[in-house]
Amino acid sequence: MTGIWGWTELSDRIRTGDVASDLLRPVPPVTAYLAADLGRGAHATLTRLVPPVVVGALVFPVSIPHRWPTVPLFLISTVLALVGCFACRFLVNATAYWLQDARGPLMLWTLGSAVLCGLYFPLRLLPEWATVTLWIGTPLPGLLQTPIDVLVERDPAGRQVGLVALQAIWAVVLLFLARTVQRRAERKLVVQGG
Repeated sequence: MTGIWGWTELSDRIRTGDVASDLLRPVPPVTAYLAADLGRGAHATLTRLVPPVVVGALVFPVSIPHRWPTVPLFLISTVLALVGCFACRFLVNATAYWLQDARGPLMLWTLGSAVLCGLYFPLRLLPEWATVTLWIGTPLPGLLQTPIDVLVERDPAGRQVGLVALQAIWAVVLLFLARTVQRRAERKLVVQGG
């Protein structure tokens, strides 16, 4: 389910106890939810991104990348942003295993991530020390700002590759954390008799 605070399916299933049936399935919950999220992202790309861009290109002048590697790098960056965002949302939803209700963490996630991923303003408007700290110390810039910066070729090619590599590292770390939290939660459910 997607509401005003985003994806809440996992936290809702934890709250109602329906998550117990997810644990009986042969596919681990992290993998199942990730596959569904990647499918949702592909559908959104085909239905909500491509048509407006095509229509916009027919009506307005469009700036295209000057370096040919930018396009595949942007596609990779976009997929990594989708995976990273999924893992963050999974972790926030998984707080319901311990809190029983994840609405508070979901609100904090929604507000904090919007500011720190570059949705409200470009992160490069911040002082350089804050920008570097955000980019290296958190996965949030990789959820929006990095794909945009890659597409508009804001940086030289080497730095673009470095930013996408940092995105990949964060995606791996976040998926590892999501799997670890899920395994711990499954042990908690067994201890509670769930």
